[in-house]
Amino acid sequence: MCNLQLKMIKFFVIEVNPRASRTVPFVSKAKNLPLAKIASTVMAGKKLSNFNLKSKTKKMFAVKEAVFPFNKFPNSDLLLGPEMKSTGEVMGFDENFGMAFAKSQIAASNSLPTKGLAFISLKNSHKNEGVALAKQLSKLNFKLCGTGGTADYINKNGIKCKKINKVNQGSPHIVDVLNAKKIALVINTGGGNSEKQLSDALALRRATLANKVPYCTNMSTAKVCIEGIKSLKNLEIKVTSLQDI
Repeated sequence: MCNLQLKMIKFFVIEVNPRASRTVPFVSKAKNLPLAKIASTVMAGKKLSNFNLKSKTKKMFAVKEAVFPFNKFPNSDLLLGPEMKSTGEVMGFDENFGMAFAKSQIAASNSLPTKGLAFISLKNSHKNEGVALAKQLSKLNFKLCGTGGTADYINKNGIKCKKINKVNQGSPHIVDVLNAKKIALVINTGGGNSEKQLSDALALRRATLANKVPYCTNMSTAKVCIEGIKSLKNLEIKVTSLQDI
């Protein structure tokens, strides 16, 4: 005989959102297919095989970028969570992926730089990847600076990287340099749970926002950002309407 103890589990529903009011229009425009219309007629009984679902924009890249109103709220943090913080989105559209990404950043008022001083601060697990990024930025004629550990690691691999203080290490520190308009790009995957580390991270995020500096918080974003910079430096920006495509 087996005795089972059943515990009551309470489930809390944060939101039920059975719609795609942003994604479906984006994909419809990117692929030139009226997906909402097709879906509604299929729900009404029509067969999906009746529609020509072949993409009409082959060999094109469409990049969606969210637009956030952080600059309008002085005390807000740039960290994202479950809340809907974006106020819209934009599309970057091009035959070249890097250029499509660059266009999306321009449209979201977050234009990528093509020269200047790049600040890099990485957690230990990202330092090997960070060397490859540093090499690419150096080849693109960016100068590099970074926090102590990151700068040491990059320098040991034969790439010149100037050391710069964290905020808690005293002035002149990274926020001072950002406020002096000397930083063109920030790549920061560092972190930590101590009060000093959290305070430093918040100050850095606020300073990048106030000075309108592109800010990468993970390695995948940083890699895509560099692809966008390469495209801006090597290709001509072409503007074409979706209707023409």
